[in-house]
Amino acid sequence: MAISKEEVKYIANLARLGLAEAEVEHFREQLGSILGYIDKLKKVDVSKIIPMAHVLDIKNVYRQDTVLPSIDPQKVLQNAPSREGQFFKVPKVIE
Repeated sequence: MAISKEEVKYIANLARLGLAEAEVEHFREQLGSILGYIDKLKKVDVSKIIPMAHVLDIKNVYRQDTVLPSIDPQKVLQNAPSREGQFFKVPKVIE
């Protein structure tokens, strides 16, 4: 499928790209070949293909959610530069 220089310039403008005239021609050829390949794919009969979310037949594997002991808050706060009770004290960032 052919793509015009004006279309390439329009796409470049949307992407906020400044292209030289040689680059416009280079990308025109590349985009044309990509669109040509897409046209070939459109001709493939996929009516009997089942839609899938992933190319491999994989399923999510979940582990049991088990409660485990946590780190002691006093040990966590030992190296804190500033703390208030059992919490980290951080500087205010929103006024």
